Amino acid sequence: MENTEKKYHIWTSGCQMNVADSRRLGSSLEKLGYGFTDQAKNADVLVLNTCVVRQSAENKALGFLHSIRPLKEKNPDLVINLMGCLVGVRGTEKLQKQLPFVDVFSPPSDPGPLIAYLSQDADYVAETNATRNRFALMDGEIRIPEHERGKLVSAFIPIVYGCSHACTYCIIPYQRGIERSRPVEDIITEARSLAEQGVKEITLLGQIVDRYGKDLENGENLADLLRILNDIEGVERIRFLTSHPSYFDVDIMRAVAELDKAMPHFEVPIQAGDNEVLENMKRGYTQEDYRDLIAKIREEVPNCSIATDIIVGFPGETEEQFEQTYQLLADLKMDVAHLARYSPRNRTVSKRQMKDDVPDAVKRERFHRLESLQKTIASEINARLLGETLPVLFENKVKGRWRGRTSTNKLVFVESDDDLRGQVLPVHITWTGPWSMQAQMLTQAPSPIILDA
Repeated sequence: MENTEKKYHIWTSGCQMNVADSRRLGSSLEKLGYGFTDQAKNADVLVLNTCVVRQSAENKALGFLHSIRPLKEKNPDLVINLMGCLVGVRGTEKLQKQLPFVDVFSPPSDPGPLIAYLSQDADYVAETNATRNRFALMDGEIRIPEHERGKLVSAFIPIVYGCSHACTYCIIPYQRGIERSRPVEDIITEARSLAEQGVKEITLLGQIVDRYGKDLENGENLADLLRILNDIEGVERIRFLTSHPSYFDVDIMRAVAELDKAMPHFEVPIQAGDNEVLENMKRGYTQEDYRDLIAKIREEVPNCSIATDIIVGFPGETEEQFEQTYQLLADLKMDVAHLARYSPRNRTVSKRQMKDDVPDAVKRERFHRLESLQKTIASEINARLLGETLPVLFENKVKGRWRGRTSTNKLVFVESDDDLRGQVLPVHITWTGPWSMQAQMLTQAPSPIILDA
């Protein structure tokens, strides 16, 4: 008998928050009776969950959107939903005129408009509209989409939506709205639900995750939340990102140091190493403040790993100012450095008030200098782990090898015929590189495990 079940396909671009939003939307669509397809051409409902943090991301989204227009022309009943930061939290009138073949426009983290459109439920529509400025469909009860059930080892849980910090280069506050924290109870419910479905690791998400709870009346903060989630049965690892240097306090550090499930890996962006550039970015700290913070983290959580973000070529950045950034990275020796060339975004302060005066060739040269430096740093850090025995949580198989991560979020590959998915197992590190490591499963009595590696 022919399968008449309607299908959905979700194309996701950008950050981990979008990945979490897409998974939640998939769960909601399956509750309406839709099944997943990995082919856009076979879908009855086609969703584009978009990112616009950089111009390249926006161009990619628009390119894919226009590439699927022929599908709509061939099948007028196809429902196309544009979701995410390309839509933003404001009105969609302009987008509707530009993209008349799109049926539904959904703000970031809000599956409500599409579900309302498909269900044609007037009461549901009214309820969704009433709650959209908070957490549409954010009741904590999430069912992992069918195609990922039994396979999903690590999952993202949004805990802070939006951002109110408004760095001068950042479009996120304009597209995702003001900062708002989810209630603790909803987060606990979602974490328990995911654990019951086999998820072993949860990562708490927020544009500034260490500001969690500052808008809640009960006063619970990120450190409190970590301590609560640490007691959930089935959850074996807890991570969080992204932190802001101005709000990353000792209580968070000590919670990670004390809790057995909180992993000793931190994402704390610096963005630039020169104080004038940092001031122009409206970051709210100096490079001296940042150096002190990194030293304090390493004091409170020995053998942790730390990742940072850096933007090169911010308006007005001189060669001398770039050298300050280069020297800071050389001094602090971070495990990971996410690098980006400055890209002006509409509506941001830097776009409206500053001239994008660093030539693209200079941005690229600075980018590659930092990239080369970080490759050397990461190689040296990882080389110290050669020959060690480390616990690894295995997630999936890639090109015949099992892929997993250490507690400090270092990528490890192992060859094994056994099913390692979802298991935390000790492995012997046999090769290290700047971006990943290779290991062997232990075939004899294991050496003492380094729990903080």
